Amino acid sequence: MELEEARQRISVIHQNIVRGQFLHGYRAVPTFLSGLMAFVACSVQGIWLADDPNPCLILWVSAALVSVAIVAVEMLIRYRRADSTLERDMIIGAAEQFVPTLAAGALVTLVLWLFDEKQLWLLPGFWAVMLSMAIFASRRMLPGAVTIVGVHYLWTGLVCFAFGHDDKDMFFPAWTMACTFGAGQFLAAAILYWSLERKENPAGRHVS
Repeated sequence: MELEEARQRISVIHQNIVRGQFLHGYRAVPTFLSGLMAFVACSVQGIWLADDPNPCLILWVSAALVSVAIVAVEMLIRYRRADSTLERDMIIGAAEQFVPTLAAGALVTLVLWLFDEKQLWLLPGFWAVMLSMAIFASRRMLPGAVTIVGVHYLWTGLVCFAFGHDDKDMFFPAWTMACTFGAGQFLAAAILYWSLERKENPAGRHVS
C-alpha cells in the first residue's frame, strides 16, 4: 500500500511539474502559416465562391485541416526529438487540451451543414469562442502573453455573432474569418516567437 501511495504521489508531482512548465511544442512558423492559410481561403471565397454554402464550407474545412496538420506535424517532430519524458508529456498534454475543442467544432459544423444550412453563418463566431476556451485552458503551459490571443478570439467571436450576418447572405462573409483566425494566428505567431523562440536563439543560430 505504501509503495502504491508513493507512486501516486510521484505521478501527481510529475503532473504538476508538467503544468508548471512552458511548452515549446508550438512554434511561430507553423502558427504563422496557419494564419496565412486563413487569408488565402478568404481571398478564394471572396473572388470565386461568393456565398455558395457548400463550396465555401468545403473550402474552410479544408483550410482548417491543412492548418491543423501543419501544427500537428511540427509537434510530432518535436515529440520524437524530445530528450526527456517531461517534454513529451507536455506535448501530449497540450494536444489533449485542444482535441475536445476540435472534436466539438467538427461535430457542430457537421450538424449545421446537414440540418440547418441557414445557420452556417454562426460558425466563425462559434469556432473562435471555442478556440479561445482551449487557449485559456492551456495558458499555464504557454507564455502569459498568449492570454491576449485568447481574448482576441473571444472578442472577435462575439463580434462575428453580432455583425457577421446579413439576411441576404447564405454563408458567412470572408472578413469574419480574416479578422478572427487570420489575425489571431499572426498574433499568436508573434507572441510565440517573441516570448520563446527569440530567447532560445539570442545569437540568431538555427534551433531545431
